[in-house]
Amino acid sequence: MLIEWADPALDDLEGIRDYIGKDSPYYARQFIERIFDAAEALLEQPKMGRPVPEANHEDVRELIFQGYRIIYRARPDRVQVITVIHGSRNLAAKEVKPWDVV
Repeated sequence: MLIEWADPALDDLEGIRDYIGKDSPYYARQFIERIFDAAEALLEQPKMGRPVPEANHEDVRELIFQGYRIIYRARPDRVQVITVIHGSRNLAAKEVKPWDVV
């Protein structure tokens, strides 16, 4: 089992790091490391996150970490992280859903 970070998810993390880094580069790096650590738990229990309500796909799940949604696909051989977004963002209003792109 392995974790695969899709390019859009890595772009999301870069944006989060840049935003937090405006106030504190140290805390920005620390926060991103903690997101990676949270996702590592999926290696042992890939179905620990709940299904994403907006997705209507059993394999598209999310892990909540400090107000952020780590949205991923649980595959038999890997966990594919497809996006990391703030919980206040409205995915239902987006025309193109992250799980449709990756």
